[in-house]
Amino acid sequence: MRVDPPTPTGTAAAACEKLAAALPRKLDGLDRVASEPASPYVVVWGEGEIALRCGVDRPAAMDATADVSDVNGIGWFNDPQRPALYTAVNREAYVEVTISPQHKPAEVQVDLAGPIKAAIPQ
Repeated sequence: MRVDPPTPTGTAAAACEKLAAALPRKLDGLDRVASEPASPYVVVWGEGEIALRCGVDRPAAMDATADVSDVNGIGWFNDPQRPALYTAVNREAYVEVTISPQHKPAEVQVDLAGPIKAAIPQ
């Protein structure tokens, strides 16, 4: 599965590497698969049904009044232009997750909340 890796630096890069090691092998019934190119900042489950990129830039569409939903202590911004795209925004590194329509975003976000909180400080 081809996913363009982000290029975080410093504390964000270290936190993203820690997150990659903490993420589950299986997510919402899907096995973790290799991404192309290989990157410590990208994790994919299934045939690209769920893709996570750690260390992305702040979402361009997110302004000061943007709606951010809290799921188990992680603030998720849903890009109105890209309904399958969610970004965890209340951490030292932004974590972007693309979730295909076959999966319920809230269930995936619940499963990702623990690893994100454990690996990436606020």
